[in-house]
Amino acid sequence: MAAPGEVSIVPMTGLTKVMMTTVNNDQTLIERVAAQDRAAMRQLYERHYEGLFAFLCGRGADTALAHDTAQETMLQVWRSAGTFGRKSAVKTWIYAIGRNTLINRQRKNTRLSFVDNVPDTADPAPDPEALLVAANEAGRVRACLEKLKPAHRSALRLAFYEDLTYEEISDLEDIPVGTVKTRIFHAKRLLSRCLGRA
Repeated sequence: MAAPGEVSIVPMTGLTKVMMTTVNNDQTLIERVAAQDRAAMRQLYERHYEGLFAFLCGRGADTALAHDTAQETMLQVWRSAGTFGRKSAVKTWIYAIGRNTLINRQRKNTRLSFVDNVPDTADPAPDPEALLVAANEAGRVRACLEKLKPAHRSALRLAFYEDLTYEEISDLEDIPVGTVKTRIFHAKRLLSRCLGRA
């Protein structure tokens, strides 16, 4: 048996599953991060980076901006872990930092820029990614999700991909719980219609 804080590797029906011997929940991790524990920060990063990245992409960030914003967010988590007030879940707190960081970056980048070498015509060839996405069921769902308004798409992503409660989404988006419920209701209805036609 491993000592507290160590990782045990346990084979399970042909698959290897990593199990933590102590309860390393987010609350414990953020306390350790506040004490400048790099290993705890690494665990917190690994636990939340991909979800944070998807959340940022769902809010309109392209891949590069989402990666940069997620990195900056995790750096802010490292620097300000001691200010975490336990008013929400750690995940909600991290996502809120990410949302605010993205908004600030988008405001800074809204200045007009002109490019000298703009092609005269658009490339008529279909996007290879769009062809692959259209080829499978997940692609249909993704395409329909993209047609939703950002507020509806974000509510669905947080509720169903990130497993946040209505209250956590309300805290994260800074809107009433009733608005969250309404957005999810309408988003599910619109998604259902889109998938019925697709």
